[in-house]
Amino acid sequence: MRSKQLIKGMLIISFILAGCGNGSSHAIKDPEFENVSVHDPSVIKTKDRFYVIGSHMAFAKSEDLIKWEQLSKNVTTTNLFDDIQKEFEDEFDYAQTDTFWAGDIQKLKDGKYYMYYCLCKGDSPLSALGVAVADDVEGPYKKKETFLYSGTSPQFDKEYDATVDPNVVDPHVFYDDEGKLWMVYGSYSGGIYLLEMDENTGLPKDRHSYGKRLTGGNHCRIEAPYILYNHKTGYYYLFTSFGGLDSFGGYNIRVARSKSVEGPYEDSEGQPMVDAMGKKGSFFDDKSIENYGVKLIGNFLYEKDDGLANAGYVSPGHNSAYYDEKTDKYFLLFHTRFPNSGELHELRVHQMFFNEEGWPAVSPIRYADEKIENYHSKQVSTRYKMISFSKEINDYTEEPTIIELKNSGKIVGIQNGSWHLAKNNEQNDSILTINDIEYKGRFLFIWDENQEKQVNCC
Repeated sequence: MRSKQLIKGMLIISFILAGCGNGSSHAIKDPEFENVSVHDPSVIKTKDRFYVIGSHMAFAKSEDLIKWEQLSKNVTTTNLFDDIQKEFEDEFDYAQTDTFWAGDIQKLKDGKYYMYYCLCKGDSPLSALGVAVADDVEGPYKKKETFLYSGTSPQFDKEYDATVDPNVVDPHVFYDDEGKLWMVYGSYSGGIYLLEMDENTGLPKDRHSYGKRLTGGNHCRIEAPYILYNHKTGYYYLFTSFGGLDSFGGYNIRVARSKSVEGPYEDSEGQPMVDAMGKKGSFFDDKSIENYGVKLIGNFLYEKDDGLANAGYVSPGHNSAYYDEKTDKYFLLFHTRFPNSGELHELRVHQMFFNEEGWPAVSPIRYADEKIENYHSKQVSTRYKMISFSKEINDYTEEPTIIELKNSGKIVGIQNGSWHLAKNNEQNDSILTINDIEYKGRFLFIWDENQEKQVNCC
């Protein structure tokens, strides 16, 4: 659900305590998930299959976003290139690394598949970014050109400044609503940048610039940009991840939006994201940025006395997003770690909705082929576990409190308030008011793999 007044960025998602409410006409059965490990997943759909590519050349595919097949796990096992070590010998040497970071594959108008790759040293912004091309999404790809560098500036006549210049990693290439091709990219260092691309070559139009800064800077921890356009709302949505990606880094997904692909992007409080940066002279200054952006999801955990001590997410982030015209559904794809599980990570896919104010609300439970319906109040009047996210960037794991939505329209429990379904609303918009904060979102019946049953959520 999405708050109309995001005081301190509070976000609410809800899980049912037990049972199935009063039922849904669309019964959901156990989809028997098949999981894969792809860090920093970027999605492309082609030939009626979904593919995700991530760091270390991890690669996977699925026909339904539920059952996934791992195609490769790392640079050693990948079949995406005939001889990746030989082909990228210069890039490995420049970036002082033996692996690749987050990549992206897009099909351009010439019918070929363009893989945007990056390599990075990691403890410094010594990075290289380029593009390879293939006739088939599964390869083999052939390097075309490495066209951006950071850490030094061999293509620009200026000294590289990590406080204002980007770390050239985490690319996402996309067409805007007018058919122009763009690349958004960047991680920490000088921020997130947008660069117009030439669709005939797959290379930047301006070969003498990093492009336009959208957010970040002064080494603040903002990375993993992804831009999705919604034709119904008319907004471009800029997704980013704040914090550190390990299990103690407080990684979390945030979003801002703009009517123009070039910005300015703003959060729901009207704050310009271009102002989100660390203080001058600072390094990893989370306090300067944590109040920016609409927080979609962060660390959370079911209560331990439910026997679900490992159920929840830790440091979910580096997402991609996808609109499927065939099903008219939006999806958020990301990697996440898990409570009490160290650095183990897996891919997760959640359905995403847009509320009446045009802000995305993400289902709190992973996608299981659920379909939203026009529920009536008796179907959703029940007890819920409520998890509220603050905008702080830390390793704290949010735990739930219990509330009950009464059929009378009251909310009772540790927190009190009121709720109602929007009138004459086929999209099932719902409004909850808790502690004088108004939240707008959707009710949804969905399969919960942790409780092994169909549950209500919001």
